Amino acid sequence: MKLYYHPVSTSSRPVLLLAADNNIALDYEVVDLFTGVHMQSAFTGINASQQVPALDDEGFILTESSAILKYLAEKVGSPAYPKDLRQRARVNEAMDWFNTGMYRDIGYSLVYPQCLPAYKREDPVVEKATLAWGRERARRWLGILDQDIIGSRTFVSGNDISVADYLGIGILSLGEVVHLDYSEWKNVSRWIATMKARPSWQKVNEGFYAYFVGPYKDATFEGL
Repeated sequence: MKLYYHPVSTSSRPVLLLAADNNIALDYEVVDLFTGVHMQSAFTGINASQQVPALDDEGFILTESSAILKYLAEKVGSPAYPKDLRQRARVNEAMDWFNTGMYRDIGYSLVYPQCLPAYKREDPVVEKATLAWGRERARRWLGILDQDIIGSRTFVSGNDISVADYLGIGILSLGEVVHLDYSEWKNVSRWIATMKARPSWQKVNEGFYAYFVGPYKDATFEGL
Protein backbone atom coordinates (compact mmCIF):
# COMPACT_ATOMS: atom_id res chain seq x y z
CA MET A 1 0.00 0.00 0.00
CA LYS A 2 1.20 3.48 -0.85
CA LEU A 3 0.25 6.62 1.06
CA TYR A 4 0.49 9.99 -0.64
CA TYR A 5 0.90 12.54 2.13
CA HIS A 6 2.64 15.64 3.43
CA PRO A 7 4.26 15.68 6.89
CA VAL A 8 2.62 18.95 7.98
CA SER A 9 -0.83 18.09 6.67
CA THR A 10 -3.54 18.13 9.33
CA SER A 11 -5.30 15.24 7.64
CA SER A 12 -2.16 13.22 6.84
CA ARG A 13 -0.71 13.18 10.35
CA PRO A 14 -3.53 11.10 11.89
CA VAL A 15 -2.94 8.38 9.28
CA LEU A 16 0.81 8.44 9.91
CA LEU A 17 0.25 8.09 13.65
CA LEU A 18 -2.21 5.20 13.30
CA ALA A 19 0.16 3.39 10.93
CA ALA A 20 3.10 3.87 13.29
CA ASP A 21 1.16 2.74 16.36
CA ASN A 22 -0.15 -0.37 14.58
CA ASN A 23 2.97 -1.27 12.59
CA ILE A 24 1.11 -0.92 9.30
CA ALA A 25 3.54 -1.25 6.41
CA LEU A 26 3.08 1.58 3.93
CA ASP A 27 5.14 2.98 1.09
CA TYR A 28 5.22 6.73 1.63
CA GLU A 29 5.31 9.34 -1.13
CA VAL A 30 5.47 13.01 -0.17
CA VAL A 31 3.25 15.33 -2.18
CA ASP A 32 4.81 18.75 -1.64
CA LEU A 33 1.95 21.09 -0.83
CA PHE A 34 4.32 24.04 -0.49
CA THR A 35 5.46 23.83 -4.12
CA GLY A 36 2.05 22.96 -5.54
CA VAL A 37 2.72 19.35 -6.55
CA HIS A 38 -0.82 18.47 -5.47
CA MET A 39 -2.15 20.83 -8.17
CA GLN A 40 -0.29 19.10 -11.01
CA SER A 41 -1.96 16.66 -13.36
CA ALA A 42 0.02 13.64 -12.16
CA PHE A 43 -1.49 13.90 -8.69
CA THR A 44 -4.89 15.13 -9.89
CA GLY A 45 -5.19 11.74 -11.57
CA ILE A 46 -4.91 10.16 -8.14
CA ASN A 47 -7.14 12.60 -6.27
CA ALA A 48 -9.26 15.01 -8.30
CA SER A 49 -9.72 17.10 -5.15
CA GLN A 50 -5.95 17.77 -5.17
CA GLN A 51 -5.61 16.99 -1.47
CA VAL A 52 -3.68 14.60 0.73
CA PRO A 53 -3.77 11.97 2.05
CA ALA A 54 -4.58 9.44 -0.62
CA LEU A 55 -4.12 5.69 -0.26
CA ASP A 56 -3.38 3.30 -3.12
CA ASP A 57 -4.02 -0.33 -2.17
CA GLU A 58 -3.19 -2.31 -5.32
CA GLY A 59 -5.06 0.12 -7.53
CA PHE A 60 -7.86 0.82 -5.08
CA ILE A 61 -7.56 4.58 -4.49
CA LEU A 62 -9.07 5.95 -1.31
CA THR A 63 -9.07 9.58 -0.23
CA GLU A 64 -10.22 11.50 2.87
CA SER A 65 -8.42 11.02 6.17
CA SER A 66 -11.44 9.66 8.04
CA ALA A 67 -12.11 7.00 5.40
CA ILE A 68 -8.44 5.98 5.22
CA LEU A 69 -8.18 5.64 9.01
CA LYS A 70 -11.19 3.33 9.11
CA TYR A 71 -10.02 1.31 6.11
CA LEU A 72 -6.52 0.73 7.49
CA ALA A 73 -7.75 -0.14 10.97
CA GLU A 74 -10.28 -2.59 9.53
CA LYS A 75 -7.74 -4.10 7.14
CA VAL A 76 -5.25 -4.95 9.91
CA GLY A 77 -7.86 -5.77 12.55
CA SER A 78 -6.89 -2.90 14.83
CA PRO A 79 -9.07 -2.46 17.93
CA ALA A 80 -8.92 1.26 17.18
CA TYR A 81 -11.98 0.63 14.98
CA PRO A 82 -14.15 -1.62 17.16
CA LYS A 83 -16.26 -4.42 15.73
CA ASP A 84 -19.23 -3.91 18.04
CA LEU A 85 -21.89 -2.03 16.09
CA ARG A 86 -22.71 0.53 18.75
CA GLN A 87 -19.10 1.15 19.73
CA ARG A 88 -18.24 1.64 16.07
CA ALA A 89 -21.18 4.01 15.67
CA ARG A 90 -19.82 6.13 18.54
CA VAL A 91 -16.44 6.28 16.85
CA ASN A 92 -18.03 7.27 13.53
CA GLU A 93 -20.09 9.89 15.35
CA ALA A 94 -17.01 11.45 16.95
CA MET A 95 -15.14 11.49 13.64
CA ASP A 96 -18.00 13.23 11.88
CA TRP A 97 -18.18 15.72 14.75
CA PHE A 98 -14.49 16.58 14.50
CA ASN A 99 -14.60 16.80 10.71
CA THR A 100 -17.49 19.24 10.54
CA GLY A 101 -17.87 22.04 13.09
CA MET A 102 -14.59 21.71 14.96
CA TYR A 103 -12.27 21.54 11.96
CA ARG A 104 -14.23 24.12 9.99
CA ASP A 105 -14.16 26.75 12.71
CA ILE A 106 -10.85 26.16 14.46
CA GLY A 107 -8.98 25.34 11.27
CA TYR A 108 -10.46 27.36 8.45
CA SER A 109 -11.74 30.34 10.44
CA LEU A 110 -9.11 30.74 13.16
CA VAL A 111 -5.80 29.01 12.35
CA TYR A 112 -5.36 28.92 8.57
CA PRO A 113 -6.30 32.59 7.91
CA GLN A 114 -3.51 33.63 10.27
CA CYS A 115 -0.70 31.51 8.84
CA LEU A 116 -1.51 30.48 5.28
CA PRO A 117 -1.73 33.26 2.67
CA ALA A 118 -4.25 31.34 0.57
CA TYR A 119 -6.77 31.55 3.42
CA LYS A 120 -6.14 35.15 4.50
CA ARG A 121 -8.93 37.60 3.68
CA GLU A 122 -7.78 40.61 1.69
CA ASP A 123 -10.15 42.99 3.46
CA PRO A 124 -8.95 43.60 7.06
CA VAL A 125 -12.52 44.03 8.25
CA VAL A 126 -13.50 40.67 6.79
CA GLU A 127 -10.36 39.08 8.25
CA LYS A 128 -11.16 40.42 11.71
CA ALA A 129 -14.75 39.20 11.50
CA THR A 130 -13.62 35.77 10.28
CA LEU A 131 -11.24 35.34 13.22
CA ALA A 132 -13.86 36.55 15.69
CA TRP A 133 -16.35 34.05 14.28
CA GLY A 134 -13.79 31.26 14.41
CA ARG A 135 -12.87 32.08 18.01
CA GLU A 136 -16.47 32.16 19.19
CA ARG A 137 -17.38 28.91 17.49
CA ALA A 138 -14.16 27.13 18.46
CA ARG A 139 -14.78 27.97 22.12
CA ARG A 140 -18.25 26.44 21.86
CA TRP A 141 -16.91 23.24 20.28
CA LEU A 142 -14.14 22.98 22.87
CA GLY A 143 -16.70 23.23 25.65
CA ILE A 144 -18.73 20.40 24.14
CA LEU A 145 -15.62 18.29 23.59
CA ASP A 146 -14.49 18.92 27.15
CA GLN A 147 -17.71 18.22 29.01
CA ASP A 148 -19.94 16.13 26.77
CA ILE A 149 -17.61 14.08 24.58
CA ILE A 150 -14.50 13.43 26.68
CA GLY A 151 -15.67 14.18 30.24
CA SER A 152 -14.02 11.74 32.63
CA ARG A 153 -13.10 9.25 29.91
CA THR A 154 -9.56 8.69 28.68
CA PHE A 155 -10.38 8.97 24.98
CA VAL A 156 -13.14 10.57 22.95
CA SER A 157 -15.22 7.43 22.40
CA GLY A 158 -14.49 5.62 25.67
CA ASN A 159 -11.51 4.41 27.63
CA ASP A 160 -9.79 2.77 24.66
CA ILE A 161 -8.10 4.67 21.85
CA SER A 162 -9.95 4.74 18.54
CA VAL A 163 -9.49 6.18 15.08
CA ALA A 164 -11.56 9.14 16.29
CA ASP A 165 -8.71 10.09 18.63
CA TYR A 166 -6.22 9.98 15.79
CA LEU A 167 -8.37 12.24 13.63
CA GLY A 168 -9.17 14.59 16.49
CA ILE A 169 -5.62 15.12 17.69
CA GLY A 170 -4.56 16.08 14.19
CA ILE A 171 -7.13 18.87 14.23
CA LEU A 172 -6.56 20.09 17.80
CA SER A 173 -2.75 20.03 17.54
CA LEU A 174 -3.09 22.38 14.57
CA GLY A 175 -3.71 25.06 17.19
CA GLU A 176 -0.03 24.89 18.16
CA VAL A 177 0.85 26.77 14.97
CA VAL A 178 -0.89 29.92 16.24
CA HIS A 179 -0.24 29.20 19.93
CA LEU A 180 -3.81 28.34 20.93
CA ASP A 181 -4.09 27.80 24.69
CA TYR A 182 -6.43 24.94 25.61
CA SER A 183 -5.73 25.03 29.36
CA GLU A 184 -9.20 26.39 30.10
CA TRP A 185 -10.61 23.04 28.98
CA LYS A 186 -9.11 20.59 31.47
CA ASN A 187 -10.41 17.36 29.94
CA VAL A 188 -9.36 18.42 26.46
CA SER A 189 -5.89 19.32 27.74
CA ARG A 190 -5.60 15.97 29.50
CA TRP A 191 -6.62 14.10 26.36
CA ILE A 192 -4.17 16.06 24.21
CA ALA A 193 -1.37 15.22 26.65
CA THR A 194 -2.35 11.54 26.53
CA MET A 195 -2.23 11.48 22.73
CA LYS A 196 1.07 13.36 22.58
CA ALA A 197 2.59 10.89 25.04
CA ARG A 198 2.24 8.06 22.53
CA PRO A 199 5.65 6.61 21.59
CA SER A 200 5.21 7.45 17.90
CA TRP A 201 4.11 11.06 18.37
CA GLN A 202 7.45 12.86 18.13
CA LYS A 203 8.72 10.86 15.17
CA VAL A 204 5.50 11.17 13.21
CA ASN A 205 5.22 14.91 13.86
CA GLU A 206 8.85 15.94 13.28
CA GLY A 207 7.97 17.65 10.02
CA PHE A 208 4.94 19.38 11.51
CA TYR A 209 7.00 20.96 14.29
CA ALA A 210 9.97 21.77 12.06
CA TYR A 211 8.16 23.25 9.07
CA PHE A 212 4.81 24.52 10.38
CA VAL A 213 5.03 25.22 14.11
CA GLY A 214 8.68 26.26 14.27
CA PRO A 215 8.61 29.12 11.74
CA TYR A 216 5.84 30.84 13.72
CA LYS A 217 7.23 30.34 17.24
CA ASP A 218 7.91 34.07 17.75
CA ALA A 219 4.87 35.37 15.86
CA THR A 220 1.84 36.99 17.48
CA PHE A 221 -1.60 35.64 16.70
CA GLU A 222 -5.21 36.00 17.71
CA GLY A 223 -6.00 33.29 20.25
CA LEU A 224 -8.99 31.82 22.02
